[in-house]
Amino acid sequence: MGPEFKIRLIDYEPTADNFLEEALEGLQKPQKTLPCKFIYDEQGSEIFSRICELDEYYPTRTEIAIMRERANEMAEVMGPECAIVEYGIGSALKTHMLLEALDDPVACVPVEISREFLLNSTEGLAREFPHIEFVPICANFLAPFSLPVFSRPARRAIAYFPGSTIGNLTPDEAEDLLGNMAATCGGGGGLLLGIDLIKEVETIEAAYNDSLGVTEEFNKNLLVRMNRELGADFNVESFDFRAFYNSEVRRVESYLISQAPQSVRLGGKTISFKKGETIHTENSHKYDIKDFSEFAAGQGFQTEKVWTDGEKKFAVLFLKIA
Repeated sequence: MGPEFKIRLIDYEPTADNFLEEALEGLQKPQKTLPCKFIYDEQGSEIFSRICELDEYYPTRTEIAIMRERANEMAEVMGPECAIVEYGIGSALKTHMLLEALDDPVACVPVEISREFLLNSTEGLAREFPHIEFVPICANFLAPFSLPVFSRPARRAIAYFPGSTIGNLTPDEAEDLLGNMAATCGGGGGLLLGIDLIKEVETIEAAYNDSLGVTEEFNKNLLVRMNRELGADFNVESFDFRAFYNSEVRRVESYLISQAPQSVRLGGKTISFKKGETIHTENSHKYDIKDFSEFAAGQGFQTEKVWTDGEKKFAVLFLKIA
């Protein structure tokens, strides 16, 4: 028998987000869009885990290598008896590495929109770390939430946001989220996050146009989910996928492309597509460390420590809340 563990779930019922309303609004714009947050249901989260294992997808393995080499340094900066608030738990591998390095962490609060994925990942961690209190929060982490009361007090609360997920947000969304993180963790708290750095275009674009088509499957999961949950009638195979780096705004833009003129029914409305018309599904911003630090400073964060790989493809930053 393994060690006993307890998980105390706090459910903000993120399915209250109006999927149909937001999808219709986006698909009726001149440039059709779909909110990328809806890619991450249980199936989408599992597909993303497969993306992270692809040869072309350098961010995950690079960040993991940084964590393996520098996790003890990160733990030293973060200090003992802290509470970790993770925004989007993913496969939890990097979380495991961080918790293993930390000195007597009090609690871990994973925040994830997919309830099943959240519980599965949290249960795996809780078995490995039965001495840590786990309080998963099922919520859209872009919205404000309150920290739970822990069984024993933490010296400080630290937000953990790995994977360069912040790059998927618009600048306004990123600004709001950083402000929410500062308010949630409070004075003396901190933020440990990953950012994908600007580099040669070929490396960046290969990461989002993988040879196995897993990233295409990930984006098309939006259409699959609308068919299943909203009663839409997308012919998923009638859409191609393409991602490219837009150097002017320093981001990868992902699109689904209609292969032919077609119409789709959704929520009692008909959405028409011309041949070649696109749906913008996701952005992945790339950063300069100095520029990002200045951006975060506007939301009350001071960059205290930076760790990068040898080729400077990726960076993990620790920022202190003033």
